[in-house]
This record gives sequence, structure tokens and C-alpha cells, in this order.
Amino acid sequence: MKFQLHPRLAAGGHDFGRIGGCRLLLKDNAIFPWFLLVPEVEEGVEDLHELSDNRYGEVMEAVRDVSQFVAAYFQPEKLNVACIGNQVRQMHIHIVGRSSEDPAWPGTVWGFEGKKAYLPERVEEIRAALHNRLRLL
Repeated sequence: MKFQLHPRLAAGGHDFGRIGGCRLLLKDNAIFPWFLLVPEVEEGVEDLHELSDNRYGEVMEAVRDVSQFVAAYFQPEKLNVACIGNQVRQMHIHIVGRSSEDPAWPGTVWGFEGKKAYLPERVEEIRAALHNRLRLL
């Protein structure tokens, strides 16, 4: 079965390509530097422990690479990394830069109501910086 990105994940972010066998999306909410890694796995594989050892290693390396980018580029005080999937069951991993200045601090971003779409030129700046640091397909 060919991998298909869940429509809700696709609708909520900018597609930045592939890394480590995952789709990389920038959530379209400029309030937080928030990326989603979506491992390209077969339907029904929802949690990290269900991955093979090799696949787990690839996904975790991608998590580390994106986390390092977020830390260097956005310079948050804290990184939140989570594989939750309660609302969208397709496996996806949130990588979110947080700071005491953000409006959801110290609470979670998942239920925060505020949104601010990225300007197209800002998306392209982030994309270029990310592509310069990581090899994305």
C-alpha cells in the first residue's frame, strides 16, 4: 500500500519534503516553531514501539536532526517532542520550540486556540534554512 498523508495533517502544514523516510511539515501557526515528522509507514502502525529496530533508528535520527535545526534556528528555551496521535491516528511526531514568552507557556500548544498563519516569504526563509542544514528530498 502506498503511503498517504492524512488529510488533516496535510491541511495544517507546509510540506518541507522527506527526511529519514518521513514527511516533514511545518505547522501553519507562526506563534510557535512547530514541525511534524510523519513516518512513511503502513497503515495501522501508530506508535513508535511498533517500528522495526532499523526504522525506529531512522525516525529517531530524523527527530534529532529536526530538533537540532529548531534549537539552532529559532533558539527556543525548550523543545517539546511528542508522538501523541489521539485525534489523528496516523503516526506523527511533534517537534515544538517553546519559550516563556509564547502565549501558551507553560501549558501545552496542542489545545491552544491562538493561530497566526505564516506569511509565504517566511515559510520560504525557513524552508531555505532547513534545506541548507539538512538534506531533504
